[in-house]
Amino acid sequence: MPIRVMLVDDQALLRTGFRMVLDAQPDMEVVAEAGDGEEALRLLAGARADVVLMDVRMPRMDGVEATRRVCAEPGAPKVLILTTFDLDEYAFTALRAGASGFMLKDVPPGDLLAAIRAVHSGDAVVAPSTTRRLLDRFAPMLPGLPDERSRTRDEELSRLTTREREVMVLVAQGLSNGEIAARLVLSEATVKTHVGRILTKLGLRDRVQVVVLAYETGLVRAGGLG
Repeated sequence: MPIRVMLVDDQALLRTGFRMVLDAQPDMEVVAEAGDGEEALRLLAGARADVVLMDVRMPRMDGVEATRRVCAEPGAPKVLILTTFDLDEYAFTALRAGASGFMLKDVPPGDLLAAIRAVHSGDAVVAPSTTRRLLDRFAPMLPGLPDERSRTRDEELSRLTTREREVMVLVAQGLSNGEIAARLVLSEATVKTHVGRILTKLGLRDRVQVVVLAYETGLVRAGGLG
């Protein structure tokens, strides 16, 4: 089955351009378009989408709130944030809200297609190193986790083995599986297994959310380790 994509952006011309690129792919299909977050939520109730390309700055309901509501639903589609500026604070809050990554709106078509396929397969879209730059800049400006959620996350982290915790820290530092394998003298397949277990134990969807959680819990802090 083709990857079902929903386009959410208040610029109709931009949506048209994205639709032309996506519909030309044999493995993709645009199933719906929306001009703001409210319309997106309404359409998602009837349109089965696998991936949502979500703008952040829109009228009525912005992409951050829409992402939060979409990702809160069981079996929710993956959300890929589209932003005009690299290191946009909106992208940071969208990652915290559950987005699987972000891309710049002027991304080359090939990169956009690769990102959609990556998200659909369960991978992160942006490199953890890029996410870390984003978090280094904006994390100190935003409130941490509420006390109750912080305690819950600390309890979840305690379920990790010592090795899994080491791997999580290195993921949060922006290292790839290959780089982590070299650092810890492990096979890349073993590192991939550890990452999979971390995602399962912590209820996370991808490496981007691992990085965000590492900052939220203080395991990694802006500019260095916690």
